[in-house]
Amino acid sequence: MNPTDASAEDTLDLHLPEEFLALFRTAGNDVLGNDTAANDTTRDDLADAATARAREDMLDGLADWGPTDTPAGVFHLVPADAERDVGLIARWMNDPAVAAYWELTGPPSVTADHLRAQLAGDGRSVPCLGMLDGVPMSYWEIYRADLDPLARYCPVRPHDTGLHLLIGEDTDRGRGLGTELIRAVADLVLARRPACTRVLAEPDVRNRPSVAAFLGAGFRPVAEVDLPAKRAALMVRERAVRESP
Repeated sequence: MNPTDASAEDTLDLHLPEEFLALFRTAGNDVLGNDTAANDTTRDDLADAATARAREDMLDGLADWGPTDTPAGVFHLVPADAERDVGLIARWMNDPAVAAYWELTGPPSVTADHLRAQLAGDGRSVPCLGMLDGVPMSYWEIYRADLDPLARYCPVRPHDTGLHLLIGEDTDRGRGLGTELIRAVADLVLARRPACTRVLAEPDVRNRPSVAAFLGAGFRPVAEVDLPAKRAALMVRERAVRESP
């Protein structure tokens, strides 16, 4: 399989609904009450805690999803660290087969900026390393499609969850590994996110191996969509009745 399924467009520029933000403001006020003598530091601490809870809730604590068994081995999504992992991910991004679709070639600072933009956001997009039997071998972005720019170009449902990915090493490509891992991650999303009924992907229509991998993983094509950086094949894996929480 070709290594990618990605959009270079920023996934962080849609705003949270005001009612969502108000929920956390209200929660903080309920704890502190209306006492004007309440300690400002306590208020700040509670606000920080509420923000942290909001980040965790966006993707239902992805960092705690844990490993899963696949035919290829034990696979684990581990949130990326912009300092620790940037060298490896930047090397993958500069592979010509990856660069053709991700468009993040250049020095490690380019990749670092891409990672930090997500890590500093509100948690709607989480960059991850894919670990197979403990070895980092792929890069993933798990994101809230309903809060992503993708929602401007095609119908999405609340809690729809999107996948971007690349397989890092040439030796891991072209042997069906991508299909197995896509299936495993889609299964994880549907198991760990009860409110999510669909997993979405939007590979470049030119990236036929990637489209084929999603098809093999149980996704179905529903439309071709003109996005700012590409013409994408919108693909959907819906929660089956037997997968319902």
